[in-house]
Amino acid sequence: MKFETIGIVGAGQMGAGIAQVCATAGLSVVLNDVETRALERGMEQLSAGLDRLVAKTSLTAEQAAQAMTRIKAAAEPSRLAGCDIVIEAATENVRIKQRILRELDAIVRPDAIVATNTSSVSITQLAATLADPSRFVGMHFFNPVPAMALVEVIRGMQTSDAAYDATVALAERLGKSAIQVKNAPGFVVNRILVPMINEAVFVLQEGLASAEAIDAGMRLGANHPMGPLALADLIGLDTVLSIMEVFHQAFGDDKYRPAPMLRELVDAGSLGRKAKRGFYSY
Repeated sequence: MKFETIGIVGAGQMGAGIAQVCATAGLSVVLNDVETRALERGMEQLSAGLDRLVAKTSLTAEQAAQAMTRIKAAAEPSRLAGCDIVIEAATENVRIKQRILRELDAIVRPDAIVATNTSSVSITQLAATLADPSRFVGMHFFNPVPAMALVEVIRGMQTSDAAYDATVALAERLGKSAIQVKNAPGFVVNRILVPMINEAVFVLQEGLASAEAIDAGMRLGANHPMGPLALADLIGLDTVLSIMEVFHQAFGDDKYRPAPMLRELVDAGSLGRKAKRGFYSY
């Protein structure tokens, strides 16, 4: 299958980032969000992201301008009807994703692939929302999308070989490295990463070291580019907690129990960078 027009549902940080990499790869993009202000913010984020690439000489000003012309903002879901693949990039909430997928199922072409950008929700469960679940696949981008090289392409129980192979090829066309993953809570990266972050919270909670010392230890001792607590603030503590809760429920194993301090911070509204406070102040 040849992709020329990519639909993206959700103009938040992830959706806008996916739109940017698609447009810079020469693809036409329809960026959809029912909230007009979200669409405006998404387009502003896109423009700023392209400007940064120009400043770094990764793109010329002409290339950035051409990329922007390939992106059409659309508040009406019907504008997605002609897309070759539609990537749902809404918030990590099963019911919201299922509602969007039901709407897409009635709009997109029967031969179009439907994908979800999710870090933890079951691909098999979401696929069951569609009349033809064989065309559904997981496509997990990492934040920030333009800078991160990896995409996890996740096969649900019902995903066809054709849909899966075409999605891997799309990820590679976007300049990403694709790893092929089976459906399971957290897939590969978050299955390893988020419990590590949770363990760092336990270490802080038990008073073994300060947040600064924990992060310095992992940066300098494990050669991580960012310490786990600073990374949690970047991801969002509510997102980290949500993923750990998914793991705890899905596996029924207390090694995945969320650290009480993590839950306390989320309850207090200290969600990390987006709230200007988390393990650090911003």
